[in-house]
Amino acid sequence: IFCFCVFLQLAALERQIFDFLGFQWAPILGNFLQIIVVILGLFGTIQFRPRYIVVYTVWTALWVTWNVFIICFYLEVGGLSKETDLMTFNISMHRSWWREHGPGCIRRVVRPSSPGILEDYSYVSVTGCIIDFQYLEVIHSAIQILLSLIGFVYACYVISIFMEEEDSFDFIGGLDTYSYRQPPQEHVELKPVKPVGK
Repeated sequence: IFCFCVFLQLAALERQIFDFLGFQWAPILGNFLQIIVVILGLFGTIQFRPRYIVVYTVWTALWVTWNVFIICFYLEVGGLSKETDLMTFNISMHRSWWREHGPGCIRRVVRPSSPGILEDYSYVSVTGCIIDFQYLEVIHSAIQILLSLIGFVYACYVISIFMEEEDSFDFIGGLDTYSYRQPPQEHVELKPVKPVGK
């Protein structure tokens, strides 16, 4: 489980870095929560805390839903448009970092030649990309969904094991069981305790 959680963390951190580079604030917040909840789930597994693992399973369902939304957003399903500022909370006009820096992309900055336009304004032209940026974002989300589904199944399995152990747990010499060394007795003989040193 530790290796799987480390892999989940590395996948989330990789995605977090590229979302930071593109100033994608909504995915940054989601990735941050994913990192925290995976740590919580790992802690719950190591420390035998089923409630923490339940929190992880609930979050995993939300995480899968979020990643399905991101796939729909970049594929422009259902009236969504990747050209909107939805991922930046409409704070800025930043887009996916992969738009200009994808594999094989050639980025050219074209300065306006018209008078009256601010000198710091520029137009970025991107050509020659092997894979369009929206497909890279979809691949990232699909990997997150796959990892989350595996984590969800594993978390449900761990919770069921913890619940079985709680149900079968009994104190030594408890009411329901008898010691394997002594036969069951119907009557217990009580002996008085003598005070010491009087």
